[in-house]
Amino acid sequence: MAAVEAYLNGQASAHPELAEHFSEMLDLYERRLWHQLTLKLEECIAMPAFQTGELLIQLYHSFVTDFEHKISPLKLGHIAVAVGGRYGDRAAAAAFMDTVVVKLTEGRQPGHEEPVLYLRMHIALLHVNDGRASEARAMVLEDGKAALDALAAPDPSVSAAFYWVCSQYHKEKQNFAEFYRTGMMYLAYISSDDLPEEARRDLAVNLSLAALLGEDLYNFAELIAHPVTAALDGTAFAWLQEIVAAFNDGDLHRYDVLCVTHADALNAQPAMVSSERTLREKITILCLLQIVFQMPAENRVIALADIAARTKLSVDGVEYLLMKALSVHLIEGIVDQVSATVNVTWVQPRVLLKPQIQDLSLRLDGWIAKVKGVGDALREEIPQLAGTMV
Repeated sequence: MAAVEAYLNGQASAHPELAEHFSEMLDLYERRLWHQLTLKLEECIAMPAFQTGELLIQLYHSFVTDFEHKISPLKLGHIAVAVGGRYGDRAAAAAFMDTVVVKLTEGRQPGHEEPVLYLRMHIALLHVNDGRASEARAMVLEDGKAALDALAAPDPSVSAAFYWVCSQYHKEKQNFAEFYRTGMMYLAYISSDDLPEEARRDLAVNLSLAALLGEDLYNFAELIAHPVTAALDGTAFAWLQEIVAAFNDGDLHRYDVLCVTHADALNAQPAMVSSERTLREKITILCLLQIVFQMPAENRVIALADIAARTKLSVDGVEYLLMKALSVHLIEGIVDQVSATVNVTWVQPRVLLKPQIQDLSLRLDGWIAKVKGVGDALREEIPQLAGTMV
């Protein structure tokens, strides 16, 4: 206790602007109020004044280690990650967090599995950021996934850590579809408002690009509806919102106009330039899905010539388009080459935005009116049918 008291008093003298906080930590420590002390530590760690030099590192090794076994395991994991972030060397940060993992594992306190997974995911993230994604693969996609699945009700911070490092791994590997999926899962466990403005904007940009470039991604409504995309408003990347909206609507004409309007911005994205043909194919498929969506469910027999007119393709091109949509199971149906029509019997469910929901509401009103009409007709016919049976 004497060493702790000397350290905290020394820090109070060395940092007069933080003296009150060090004094309060010492008071809580002497009174053995571990929960309140943990809350005070979290408060201090979040303060910019403590995010200077090696202050947090010294605080942990000279103070926290004395009572770390008294702290909630998950809280200790959060504190250790914050401290690890102050190491200038990634290897040193990983080594520090690994020592905390060992202590938690050996201590085997109830609930230690969560902070162990939380810390290991941040160690894996250091590997990814250090260009060693291959080393992180097993930690994340195998061990990490198994550990997360084994938790009955993981804390949101643990799930967020897992999906964040997954997204960064897939980003490093340029696996756009998986980056998008895991990035959206990450957002399911945090509030994007809590992210720094620059981080929020970068995430919105990367998710938008991944949605467009992802090989089997054909639904953009979830991204469009997410608050994170608001970070693009008024920035040099605002054009991405327009492009994503055009894809979601399957609006080929609007896409062509946007490609001309934002040619410089598009050309500044190498992945977009190299995938120009793939993007064209994707929005053409989305145009087809939009045509099907606009048809009544009970009558989705569409002339190939009508599809050709909307998609700017030849009839042969439409047949290839239909084969592509059928092969990736976006639709089910039968192409009749004799009558040059396609009968679509099923469309892959999609997340809908408010305008689409309103359209469905109008269709439902029409269906209700039709059912009512059939009911009224049956009531009129029933007495006549009853009379013929006498």
